[in-house]
Amino acid sequence: MIVEHLSLVDFRNYATAELTLHRGPNVLVGRNGQGKTNLAEAIVFLATLGSHRVSSDAPMVRDGHDAAIVRARLAHGQRKVLIEVQINRQGSNKARVNGAPGRTADLPRYAHVVLFAPEDLQIVRGDPSARRRFADQLLIQRTPRMSAVLGDYDRVLRQRTALLKSARARGMKAEALTTLDVWDDKLIALGSEIIDARSRLAADLQPGLADAYSAIAGEDHDPRLHWAQSIRGGDPEEGDALRPAQGSDRPAQGPDQDAGAGSTAELFRTALVAKRPAELERGLTLVGPHRDDLVLRVRDLPVKGYASHGESWSIALALRLASAELLRAESPAGDPVLILDDVFAELDAERRRRLAGITAGYEQVLVTAAVEEDIPEVLHRHVVRVSAGTITDEREVEGAESVSGTQDSPESGQEVTDDRP
Repeated sequence: MIVEHLSLVDFRNYATAELTLHRGPNVLVGRNGQGKTNLAEAIVFLATLGSHRVSSDAPMVRDGHDAAIVRARLAHGQRKVLIEVQINRQGSNKARVNGAPGRTADLPRYAHVVLFAPEDLQIVRGDPSARRRFADQLLIQRTPRMSAVLGDYDRVLRQRTALLKSARARGMKAEALTTLDVWDDKLIALGSEIIDARSRLAADLQPGLADAYSAIAGEDHDPRLHWAQSIRGGDPEEGDALRPAQGSDRPAQGPDQDAGAGSTAELFRTALVAKRPAELERGLTLVGPHRDDLVLRVRDLPVKGYASHGESWSIALALRLASAELLRAESPAGDPVLILDDVFAELDAERRRRLAGITAGYEQVLVTAAVEEDIPEVLHRHVVRVSAGTITDEREVEGAESVSGTQDSPESGQEVTDDRP
C-alpha cells in the first residue's frame, strides 16, 4: 500500500496542508516544533482510528474549530482509493470512501500503517494502558471489526462501573443489584472476544518479535510476551502480573486458575463472582481486558524495571517490526506504510544502521527528523522540508512548485508547532 497524497484541514495547527509522497523512502526534515509529527499522526489516524500521542480526538482539532479533515489518496497496486475522516471535537467522527459516506470503522481496511516513535518507549516502560493501546490498535488494523467490539466494551464498562459507584454510594448489597447480572453478561460476551483476540495476537507476534529483536540488537536475549489476565486471578493493572511458567510462553497458574477451568467466558464469569464484594466496596469493575497487561521479558526478566535503555529500545522497535511483518504477511494490500517519527535521534549509530537496513525494503517509508544527518543514507531519498508552516518538496523546487500548509492563511508565516509533550 502507498499513500500518494495527504490533505489536511484544521488538523492540529494546520489550517490546510497538502503533502505528496512517493514509493520508497520519504524524508520530512525540519526543526522541532514545525509540524512534522502532525503529518505522521494524521496518516496513523486513518489506519488505527487513534493517535499515538493523545488518548482522545479533541486535541487533533485546531483551536477554535469544531472539526478537522484528514484525506488521503491510497494506491493498492493499480487500484486507487480516496479515504477521508472528519474528526469532530464533540460527537462521532464521519468517514467517506471515494466520496461516498462510510463507517469510520472501515477505514483501517484501506490504510495499513506501522508507526515507530519515541513514545514507543512507554509501551515497554509505562503503565499497562500503554501496552493495551498498542495491542488494540494493532488488533483494529488486523481485524477492523474489532474497533466496534472495543468501543462497545468501553460503553458497557462505563455503564457497569457507574452502577457499582451508585450502589457503593447508597450502601446497597450485592443481592439487591439484580441489574448487575445483565451488565455482567454483556461485559463477558464482549470482553471474552477481546481477551481471545489479544491472546492470538501475542502468539502470532512472538516469532517476529524474536527475529526482529535479534536483528536490531545483534544478540539473542530470548524476548517473550504474554498476557497477564485479570480473569485468571490477581490484578495486572496494579502490578500483579503473573510470571510465565518455566520454559513456557503461557502464564503460570494463579491461585484462582485451574488448568481445566474452561473457556474464557467461564473464567470471566467465575472471576466476576469472586470479585463482586471488592467491586462493590471500591465502586470499580476489577475484572476484564481493561485490567490486563502485556508482559514483556528479555533474558527471562521483565523488561519494565530490569532492561537497560538499549534493551528497552530494542524490544520497543522489535514490537513494531513484528507488527509490520504480521500485517505484511496477512494483508492482500501488500506492505504497510512504515513511519519512523524522530526515532533515529534516539538511537546509537549501530541501531540506526540496523533499523534502516531492515525497513528500507518496505514499499513506502516515511521518516521525520530534526537533523538530516541522523538519517542513514539508505533511507535518504525523497526529501520534504517543513518550516514555518510551509511544506516544500525538493523534487518540485526546480519547477518553482511548492506545497504549503498554513496555520491561518498562506501569508501568515506563523510557525506550525509539533505539540509534543
